This record gives sequence, C-alpha cells and structure tokens, in this order.
Amino acid sequence: MSISEAEAVVMDVLWRQAPRSAEDILAELGPTQGWQEGTVKSLLNRLLKKKAVKAERDGRRYLYAPRLTREQYVSQESKGLIDRLFDGRIAPLVAHFSEQRKLSRRDVADLRKLLEELDDEQS
Repeated sequence: MSISEAEAVVMDVLWRQAPRSAEDILAELGPTQGWQEGTVKSLLNRLLKKKAVKAERDGRRYLYAPRLTREQYVSQESKGLIDRLFDGRIAPLVAHFSEQRKLSRRDVADLRKLLEELDDEQS
C-alpha cells in the first residue's frame, strides 16, 4: 500500500488519537497545512479505498480510525527506501548517513550493540 505524503499527515493525526471526525482532523491540520474541508475528506476517502483507515457512522458524521499501524507504515516505507536507493542493502544506507551527518557516540554504540545482537542470533 502506497501512502502519499499528505495522506501520511492525516494518518499521523489518527495514530496520535482515534477515532476522529473529518472536522476534528481539519481543525488540527487546516491552519498548519492550509487545507480546506474538501481536501481532508478527499484524503480520508483515498485512505479508505486503500484500507489504511476505517470509518464508523456516528450520527450524521463518520469517525475515522487507522487500520494500518504506524509500525507497519514505517516498516513498509523504510523497506521501500532501502530497496529503491540502496539495492536492498543496509550497510550502504548506514555509510551514506554517516557521510552526510556525523554519527554521535551514542549512535555508534547503538549500532555496535545491534550488530553484536544480530551476530549472536546468527551464531
């Protein structure tokens, strides 16, 4: 399932608190994103078609909640990124980020710990 950047903004609202109405989402995102009601409803309809969210009738309105978890989304997006940009390999990804941004001592320690754990699992 491919989720656009704008759809991800709506999903983020729902991951933080659900269920929410389209009006609730508009109240939160309208001022910062410059979105109108039609934009929010269009994004929600796209997310419904993709089965990323579900809707439940509540009187005259619908309440939306995520079906796709944040963890599923992050996993899907990160796998796509690694596949597209680094031929499915992790080492070039880490090398790229270490060249672009200095890794902190904590980052290096965390990476070492992770590699040790992975090594122990494979032994």
